[in-house]
Amino acid sequence: MQITFLGATRTVTGAKYLVEDGATRILVDCGLFQGEKALRLRNWAPLPVPPHTLSAVVLTHAHLDHSGYVPLLVQRGFRGAIHCSEGTHELCRILLPDSGRLQEEEAAFANRHGYSKHAPALPLYTEAQAQRSLGRFVSAAFDRDVEVAPHAHVRFRPAGHILGASLVTLTVRDTTIVFTGDLGRPHDPVMRPPATIASADYLVVESTYGDRLHEPGDPTQALADVVNRTIARGGKVVIPSFAVGRAQALLHALACLKAKGAVPPAVPVYLDSPMATDVTALYVRLRRQHRLSAEQCAAIGRSAHLVTTPAQSRALDLQRLPMVIIAASGMATGGRVLHHLRALAGDPRNTILFSGYQASGTRGAAIVSGAPEVKMLGQWVPIRAEVATLQGLSAHADHAEILQWLRGFDRAPKTTFVTHGEATAADALRQRIVAALGWKVEVPDYLQAVSLD
Repeated sequence: MQITFLGATRTVTGAKYLVEDGATRILVDCGLFQGEKALRLRNWAPLPVPPHTLSAVVLTHAHLDHSGYVPLLVQRGFRGAIHCSEGTHELCRILLPDSGRLQEEEAAFANRHGYSKHAPALPLYTEAQAQRSLGRFVSAAFDRDVEVAPHAHVRFRPAGHILGASLVTLTVRDTTIVFTGDLGRPHDPVMRPPATIASADYLVVESTYGDRLHEPGDPTQALADVVNRTIARGGKVVIPSFAVGRAQALLHALACLKAKGAVPPAVPVYLDSPMATDVTALYVRLRRQHRLSAEQCAAIGRSAHLVTTPAQSRALDLQRLPMVIIAASGMATGGRVLHHLRALAGDPRNTILFSGYQASGTRGAAIVSGAPEVKMLGQWVPIRAEVATLQGLSAHADHAEILQWLRGFDRAPKTTFVTHGEATAADALRQRIVAALGWKVEVPDYLQAVSLD
């Protein structure tokens, strides 16, 4: 029996873990690589394991760095079942077709404007291909054992982070492996805390914030400060945001700020993401998975003007009134936010506000690091707007919160593998786990295979 790390090694994208035991091959997570070109090219290369030989796929949650490769996997020959929680299934119904549609739109835009090196530019997969892949999904409730292959079953437990996010316990014969996916925070304002895991033979733990602590204090006050000073100079706040989780947290925070007068109630907020609009509706349906009441969910819906068409999106950039624009994607890797940044980043009255982690090689990371100009949509765009970050809204546990969660184990796993973090973050968490708990910890390399005794 062995595990092979096909992604999320010394990077925060492309999560894929292959567990093999004889003829049984189970792929845990099936994510897209994002960020640096060298990583993105892995999406186009053949998967190191032929898709038709996989017995099953198991997803920890719906974010594209964990699920976005699914349509391509099915297109390239996978014919098994894709197992996930109910919430993850509902979100993938929204995210995957949207991902295919955006890729088609970006390829068409590149072809019209002639800035792609490929002739013609092609999408990684289409909306129709993503839609077809949904037919392979099988969802399960939390805390129930589900057989995914002979002598192999999984159990999903709440991980916090976003709707449906799961701690996956995979048991193959008598060996158990726990995958955290993205681990949520114990005191997240929206999501409930991650469940406690008592034991595992092996553990795969994320390390996005393995080398840092979240800033103390109220992030909503920092958000109010950014909005108010931008409004005072007549500018617009552009917030690149993940459509799942982060957009809803931002809308909730803005609704609370307006209710108590910390932000002028008349300042318009626009949610420029049809996908985020659909996701927000799920918070009403899946209320048991988060902390918000029915009224708070309704307030999120009322707090923003919903932008549905590209024409409405373009019109926002032409208006001269102050406003807040929340648009996908969270690291400025694609989507409508690129058009807003191209139009607004050159004006010093405006603010670009990042509300979460920016992976190395992404436009978001370049802007946060102070790049004077960034290439987007085929042209170099000067960055003269204020650039601000809002760390307190992150849905990832920091290193202290990860250690707190690890202390819930009754016994140490035989080996803990640290993944889903940049190299410095992963190694920092490894050192902290060894120092605090005395466990055996490894940071695996890309395509590394490890025998599980």
